Amino acid sequence: MEKAVHLSTKAGPEVPGEPTKMGTSMVDSAAAAVQSFTPINQIHQHLCAFHFYAYDMTRQVEAHHFCGHINEDMRQCLIYDGPDANARLIGLEYIVTEKLFMTLPDDEKKLWHTHEWEVKGGFLFMPGVPELVQRQDLEKVAKTYGKVYHFWQVDLGHELPIGLPNIMMAVTRDGQLYPEMVKETEKKYGISIDKERESRAYMTGPEHGIHPLANGGGTGLKLEVREVDLKPVESVPRVFV
Repeated sequence: MEKAVHLSTKAGPEVPGEPTKMGTSMVDSAAAAVQSFTPINQIHQHLCAFHFYAYDMTRQVEAHHFCGHINEDMRQCLIYDGPDANARLIGLEYIVTEKLFMTLPDDEKKLWHTHEWEVKGGFLFMPGVPELVQRQDLEKVAKTYGKVYHFWQVDLGHELPIGLPNIMMAVTRDGQLYPEMVKETEKKYGISIDKERESRAYMTGPEHGIHPLANGGGTGLKLEVREVDLKPVESVPRVFV
């Protein structure tokens, strides 16, 4: 069985392959000069937090979210294993307000996690942003729900994104994270989680409290592949003949 290593400031696995060649870089530069990257340009903030696998809380990773608002009730985030240029894109997260979360079917709600303790506990922060500025947005985040999938199991040392996607969850109380991982993150970003916790004590979570079906509904969650009959193309109606 593969051994997981919780990742925070430790370097992830090296991706196999040749270094990017000059010709490739030139084509990239030329394309960048004429193409629009509008969806990516909507990213407006960098959030750092910790995720654990929904079926195994001992597997924990530091997750860097690069997020943009779709509207006031929803934002979407690309998740990397670090903030550097060579960081790996390991997952994504959708974040919605309590209002939108309450419209979801009950079977869907268990796939979403809360952010209240993640924010109030000081475990979610914006690297390099003054705490006073952070609080203006984190007050809103504390009331939201998130749905996360990771596609690259860097904690297992995978050099490539292999295997099934994994549902991830966030911290909901003290004692869930490895203390050494928290200390490494504090040292790297020059923060004090205890001090941030004190400054956020006034914040509140969802207006109606944490929904009992959220956070996996108190159970572990894991995706599995199931073989099914493949629908033949002949059975698909044709609009044009």
